[in-house]
Formats: sequence, C-alpha cells, structure tokens
Amino acid sequence: MDNLFFVLSKLVWGLLSPTTLLVWFLILATLLLWLNYIKAARRLLTLLSLLAFSVMAYPVGDWLMQPLETRFQPPATLPENIDGIVVLGGAENLKLSSGWGSAEVGDSAERILAAAELSRHYPQLPLIYTGGSNLIQMPDLDSEGRVSMTLLTQAGIEPERIKMEPRARNTYENFVMIKPLLPAPNGRYLLVTSAFHLPRAVGIARKQGINVIPYPVDYRSSKPAQRYWDFALFAHLEVLEVAWHEWLGLTAYYVTGKTSAWLPAPRPQQNKQD
Repeated sequence: MDNLFFVLSKLVWGLLSPTTLLVWFLILATLLLWLNYIKAARRLLTLLSLLAFSVMAYPVGDWLMQPLETRFQPPATLPENIDGIVVLGGAENLKLSSGWGSAEVGDSAERILAAAELSRHYPQLPLIYTGGSNLIQMPDLDSEGRVSMTLLTQAGIEPERIKMEPRARNTYENFVMIKPLLPAPNGRYLLVTSAFHLPRAVGIARKQGINVIPYPVDYRSSKPAQRYWDFALFAHLEVLEVAWHEWLGLTAYYVTGKTSAWLPAPRPQQNKQD
C-alpha cells in the first residue's frame, strides 16, 4: 500500500500542480476553438488570462503559504532536555549530485545549516537525518546517503554523531523508518524541516508516537507589508507550487490516516515546556 500511495501521489501531483493545470486548461481552450465552441473557449481563455496575470503580477501564493509557515513558531528558548535532533531530508539535490559527481543542494539548504547550528549547541546529542530519492524513475539515487553525509560533514557535523536513514521517499516514510534509530523511543526530539512542511511532519510524528519539538527553517513567503506588484512570474509560481503541493499533501495524508489532523496545531503545553 505504501508503494501504491507513493506512486499515486506523484501521478496526482503531475496532474494537479498549478503549472500543469494552466497547461491542461490551455489545451482544453484550444480544443474548444478547433471544435468551434467559440463562446466557451473565449470564457476559458479569459479566465486563464486573469489567473496567469494575477500570478505573474502579485505573490498570490503567499496567501496559501503563510498559514502553513506560521502554524508552528520556533522555540522561544532551546530546550535543555532532549534526546536528539531529527532533520528531514530535502536539502540535497540527488539527481544533480549523481549527474555531476558532487554534493549539490537545492532550495532547502537551510535544513543543513540549522542542523549544523543545533549540533554545535548540543554537542553530545545524535543527529538523525532521514530522506532518500523521491523520484519514481530513479528510486535508488544515493541509497547509502553519501550526498547527505557529505553535506552534513561539510557543515561541520562529526560523522560519528550522524544516524543516516537514506531510503525514505516521503514524509510518512521518514518517521516510520527513523523509529528504530531513535536513541529513546519515548524521548523528545527537535524536528528540523521547512516551515511550510512542519504541519504535515508534526502530524505524522504524532501519529507515529514520536514526540517532536518543531524547529522551522526555510521560509518562502513574504510578510504582508513586503508584498507588492513586481511581475516576477517565476518567483511567484515557485511559492504557489510549493504551497499548493503542501495543502494537497495535508489533505491526502489526512484522508489516508497518516497524520493526526488535517492541519495539526501546537499543543497548549508545548510553548511552556520548550
């Protein structure tokens, strides 16, 4: 079932990403024109033009992204009693790393930097890093975690402190596969991942019985005071794609029972303890 869920999630995203939807509707409008449904084609093209202009001209994706990124706040002070640091993969670009024979980072490099900073703050604690290839056609990219290990050690983390889990293909598998690596099954762990990804990650961790303290990094949205009309289509589309993907992921994981809630929230006692 996990393999089926993984494959279906990739196929559904290939159909429902914002960029893909725009292309599908453009194809539909073209077909309507060829079939001489002029009025329907005109309406659809008008709608597409308005949507495309909105995304190009203004960071509309921030409206979807900010509720995710503000759901969990960083700890006011770093907790004293924890049992380890869990870092979700995604910082490394495995495809480029394999092609060029070097350790390449992607858009979430802050995860590596935060891991290094926290490792210096907690010099005695293990760092559990989890993540493998999420590509259907290249499932065995870096199956031993060499790229991730290289990036972590380049950031200054001692190799002997790193517990590597290099096979997980998605967030659900991240937490299922690290459970045997946790030094204290009932302990507390700082959870480092992108801020927009924390609601889904925390929900899955709770479902798996792993007690985590969210540590958000890698923010993507601008605060309302910093949003303006700038006609930066690619930058706006990047944020929209990630935010839309995460909301779809939250919904799919909740429907399939992989997360504790559709949009997990901080526990009332969490800020007091952390």
